[in-house]
Amino acid sequence: MQMTFRWYGEGNDSITLDQIKQIPGVEGIVWALHDKMPGEVWEKDEIQKVADQLHAHGFNMDVVESVNVHDDIKIGLPTRDKYIENYKQTLRNLKEFGVKVVCYNFMPVFDWTRTDLFHPLPDGSTALYYEKDKIIDDPVKMADYILDKCEGYTMPGWEPERMGRLKELFEAYKPVTKEKLWENLKYFLEQLMPVCKETDIKMAIHQDDPPWDIFGLPRLLVDEASIDRFLSMVDDPYNCLTLCSGSMSSNPKNNVADIVRKHCDRIAFAHVRNVKHYPNGDFSETSHRDCDGDTGVLAIMKAYHDCGFKGYIRPDHGRHIWGEKCRPGYGLYDRALGIMYLLGIWDTLEKYDIK
Repeated sequence: MQMTFRWYGEGNDSITLDQIKQIPGVEGIVWALHDKMPGEVWEKDEIQKVADQLHAHGFNMDVVESVNVHDDIKIGLPTRDKYIENYKQTLRNLKEFGVKVVCYNFMPVFDWTRTDLFHPLPDGSTALYYEKDKIIDDPVKMADYILDKCEGYTMPGWEPERMGRLKELFEAYKPVTKEKLWENLKYFLEQLMPVCKETDIKMAIHQDDPPWDIFGLPRLLVDEASIDRFLSMVDDPYNCLTLCSGSMSSNPKNNVADIVRKHCDRIAFAHVRNVKHYPNGDFSETSHRDCDGDTGVLAIMKAYHDCGFKGYIRPDHGRHIWGEKCRPGYGLYDRALGIMYLLGIWDTLEKYDIK
């Protein structure tokens, strides 16, 4: 596996590349052009600026997260072809810089949903939290709540400009049933696959977070059966997964290790984080240590190792610890601890050939 670290860019992240460089084992930076709107072409000069920063610190830029998909593509409007062509050009431009994987999602309106961005945990840290009874019927109120609690950071999928169009977006998505969304995803990927082969870039879809319908919006990538459907729907080696252990494990019925063993050859990128469930259906994110949550981190890492996983991996959301002021879920300290925990598991499996 190849260890990476997500970075939001100079001036947009409290963490510096100099700090990330001091975390043992990190080979690459998971990056994006965060000021680009969905549907816009990522120009070469814009990509070059990031490349210069990353390469100066010895990092590769093989993985992008995310090249966001325009709503017209998800909704299936006649204008989608224009935005798909822009997406193709972005892939061609990324090829010039050695990009190998594009992580993306196909979630309507919201990328992810939590009800508390800095929920206090018993150890004195805070973490992202989902309280099911706070998911109210009014998405505008929910958006206002999230934006009010993000402490000035622009959250992916919750950009203020986008949230200002919520009523318009919900109206546009009204005709989009779950089956229609599947059709639109299939159309998008079938258009892209020839360009993916041309550029040698894998499209790696991220699962829906949380993995169930919210606010009446359909969610597709929610369990093993839906992942099976997705991979067989466009059965191409460039149609891959970003398998997110935390997103899938938000539903305790999902077994991520089993999915790894079943589809390891189609996992281009792995997110590993831990989730603790509560009897009433709420869940909290927690440290990467296996016994602190219910995700099964040890079993997941063993599954990747047993399958000979050669792809990219990163610690996902961490707690906010030691007084760090940071983007919710994306601090330096707990993710660095997560990396050392994951590498410790991996090194042990490698050295002692544990079966």
